Amino acid sequence: MAKIGINIATGSLQKEEMIVGIDLGTTNSLVAIIHPETRKPVALKEHDGSSLVPSIIYFSPDGQVKVGEAAIPFLLSDPKRTIFSAKRLMGKRYDDLRQHAAFYTYKVIDNDSDGMVKVQVDDQFYSPVELSSLILKELKLRAEHILKTSVSKAVITVPAYFNDTQRQATRDAGKLAGLDVLRIINEPTAASLAYGLDQQGGQSEPLVAVYDLGGGTFDISILRISDGVFEVLSTNGDTYLGGDDIDRSILNYWAMQLGWDEADHTADPERWQQLRLKAELAKKQLSDSSNWEDKIGELVLSLTRENLEALTRPLLEKTLVSCAAALKDAGIKKSDLQSVVMVGGSTRMPMIREAVSEFFGLEVNTSVHPDEVVALGAAIQADILAGNNRKLLLLDIMPLSLGIETAGGLMDVLIPRNSKIPSAAARQYTTQIDGQSGMRISVFQGERDLVKDNRKLAEFNLAGIPGMPAGIPKVEVSFLINADGILTVSAKELRSGVQQNIQVVPREGLTDEDLEKMLMEAISHAKEDIALRALTEAQTEAEQLLKTTERFLQKHLNALTQEELLETANAMQALQLSLSMEDKNLIQTKIEALNEVSKPYAERIMDEAVGAAMKGKTV
Repeated sequence: MAKIGINIATGSLQKEEMIVGIDLGTTNSLVAIIHPETRKPVALKEHDGSSLVPSIIYFSPDGQVKVGEAAIPFLLSDPKRTIFSAKRLMGKRYDDLRQHAAFYTYKVIDNDSDGMVKVQVDDQFYSPVELSSLILKELKLRAEHILKTSVSKAVITVPAYFNDTQRQATRDAGKLAGLDVLRIINEPTAASLAYGLDQQGGQSEPLVAVYDLGGGTFDISILRISDGVFEVLSTNGDTYLGGDDIDRSILNYWAMQLGWDEADHTADPERWQQLRLKAELAKKQLSDSSNWEDKIGELVLSLTRENLEALTRPLLEKTLVSCAAALKDAGIKKSDLQSVVMVGGSTRMPMIREAVSEFFGLEVNTSVHPDEVVALGAAIQADILAGNNRKLLLLDIMPLSLGIETAGGLMDVLIPRNSKIPSAAARQYTTQIDGQSGMRISVFQGERDLVKDNRKLAEFNLAGIPGMPAGIPKVEVSFLINADGILTVSAKELRSGVQQNIQVVPREGLTDEDLEKMLMEAISHAKEDIALRALTEAQTEAEQLLKTTERFLQKHLNALTQEELLETANAMQALQLSLSMEDKNLIQTKIEALNEVSKPYAERIMDEAVGAAMKGKTV
């Protein structure tokens, strides 16, 4: 693999089109391909010999964006503008991150419309999808520079424990980066492909455990491999457990010794960032030594391997609990396993390898580069999709995404493009108006963010919803595609049991030329589509906040001071005005301003209500 740069430089890899495999990681990301001459998977390396692109983004005050190595210096010099670990934010709500907020040196805020987090840099707001797309775009450019050809199609890996929201966010990030994401595959499956477990002799249907501890996520998956088919028997893990958490444990250990607290972090993010980076360095170097010592100015920092292992032990135990749960869910014993493979940079730690080996009673397999193994497997999957690997049979797939129309005319995808048939998905929605008795379900097919640019398949009304305040009804919309490609859409109000359904044929009337045109339009309009979606979501969030605030004021008018009423009125007027400006960042800024004004008195009134309710009672 070390000579790949030489071969690429001579042009031997040049090809009209290549489907690449991408590992979008928390700490590092990389691209891999199948070498056309050797037919082996290789990670693309620049002339410096490094295949890893740090998953770091810097937004300069003059509007420039730096990604990867170029962004690293700004972790220390401008930490509030430098984003790291963006993958940990994908598909996350603010409540999921609240207790970890001190770890970030940049501003993570709540998005009231859907609860998903955003990152604020000055007066600009970025979703995790937008941040991840910048990393994917850098990977795309890197691959094109090395391969000397355009790259527009990719297979991207995600943790096995990623939910539908996080998988769709990853697809959206790829689209925004100018990539046609042919398949989202689980990291354990990719790792198994890279280890060549489908080609090993001996056991006819080997059982394999894949222990994947990366920078931000942990997965344990149990797989059965039979004739090139990877069957996931069970998966368990934590989308917020990884090397970052070991770093945070070290950071907190030093902070406690130094008498620092979260207030120091807010006041001096540069110093906390220095401490975080030293923690990461200490963790890595203690894999090969028993003591570590360094300085930040006059401040002396030290850590022993014994200290590190004590700090890591609680996190390691969590992973082993997940391993036990995965075995139980798969209905197998440890002795049934033929192999345990290690994936992710954090598995370099000797104590983790020893503990996993002891838990499973097997020598762990570390024969493939832990940072590259997932990308290499993605490259193998990409080669299969390109039709170059005839050993594996691809099942029928959905040619275009299927979804429904939501507020603002947005397309909410339930079954993404390239999902295998048969397939099923369900999601819950609610009403926007008090007493709303019906809901229109409009079904669309396509890859654009607004339904007006997609193909309408069907529409029906769910009537008879009992009168309730907005947000209380729970309407579950289910999509089911059978083996014949027939889509059944059903909607059910879960509290009352009111239900309605319809059947359609998603592909009926679509030619291959129509499909190609729709896909190309999705890629070419990705940037403006995402921008329009972000604006629409901000406008919807603002309108909902204005209605909620108005109802709150009507109910609690006598509990507010004249100053509070005036400040709220001014903030509401400013937000209302911003809606006509069609500027997503301006709207988001005014939303934050109204929240800042209303939060103190809302909490005060809530506390008074709780106090009144508890008066005279003992707990």
